[in-house]
Amino acid sequence: MSATVTIEEAQAHLIELIEKLGPGEEIIILKGDNPIAAIKRKDRASWPCQPGTAKDKKHWMAPDFDAPLEDFRDYME
Repeated sequence: MSATVTIEEAQAHLIELIEKLGPGEEIIILKGDNPIAAIKRKDRASWPCQPGTAKDKKHWMAPDFDAPLEDFRDYME
């Protein structure tokens, strides 16, 4: 996503604009019709979840989890 805002908007709402940015997205700041700056959120350096953190958690799965769906019964015959 690349969005543009005026310098006045950027000054008034800088924190909100930065919080809305996803990793790798940027906002171009305009003065009149000319781009004068860009704000880019840094790409994520690491994944927030660590492998194995849910190994001791209880997980529930429906008994019919792998049963065919009624909507696809015609295709199963």
